[in-house]
Amino acid sequence: MTLARSVTVAGPGIGRYEAKGSVFLGRVERVATEDEARAVIDRARREHHDARHHCSAFVLGPDGRITRSNDDGEPSGTAGAPILQVLVGAGVSDVGAVVTRWFGGTLLGAGGLVRAYTAAAQAALADAGTLVRELRTLVEISVPAAQAGKLENTVRQAGADVGEVRWADPVIIPAAVRDPDGLARLVAEVSGGAAELAVVGQSWVDVEGAGL
Repeated sequence: MTLARSVTVAGPGIGRYEAKGSVFLGRVERVATEDEARAVIDRARREHHDARHHCSAFVLGPDGRITRSNDDGEPSGTAGAPILQVLVGAGVSDVGAVVTRWFGGTLLGAGGLVRAYTAAAQAALADAGTLVRELRTLVEISVPAAQAGKLENTVRQAGADVGEVRWADPVIIPAAVRDPDGLARLVAEVSGGAAELAVVGQSWVDVEGAGL
C-alpha cells in the first residue's frame, strides 16, 4: 500500500556563519503551529537582544502548505526568503527557523546577504538532522486477558507502534499501524477469532531510524 509520509527535523539545530565581520547564527526547531514557530523567533530575540536582525521562516503541515518568511529589516528578499528556500528545498515541514545577525560594520550587498542567510540556515538544519513521519491508522484491539500477552507480542513483531495497554477484561491494545486490514487478519488468526480490531482514527508517527 502507498504510505503518506513527511519529513521534519529530528531535534533543535544551531549553525553559525561569518562574513566580513558579521556573524549569522541560525536556529531550527520542530514546531506544530504558527504560535510555536513565532515562539522560536521570540526566544531568539530575547536571548540575543543585542543583535540587529532576527530573520525567519517556517513551514507547517505535512504537505508544507503553510509557509511564512520575514526579512526583519534586511533588504527585501535577502533574508527570510533564502531561509525559507533552505527549508522548502530540503523537503522538511513543521519546522521553524530564525537567523540572528550581528552587524560587523561592512555592508555585504544583496548577494552576500542571501549567501550568508542561506549558509546559516543550512548549517542549523544539518545540525538538527531529519526524520521521517508516516500517517498511520489508529486501532484498538480487544482481546481476552488470557491471550493478551501473546497477541501484544504478535502485534509488535508485525511492526505496529503499540501504545499503553489497558489491562481489563477484555484487554485493550492500542496501536498505530500501516495496514489495518492485514493486521485484522493476523489478529483473527492468532486469537482464533476471539479478538476484535476497531479502527479509531489516524495519526502521524515518527519512524525510528529512518531518514531522508
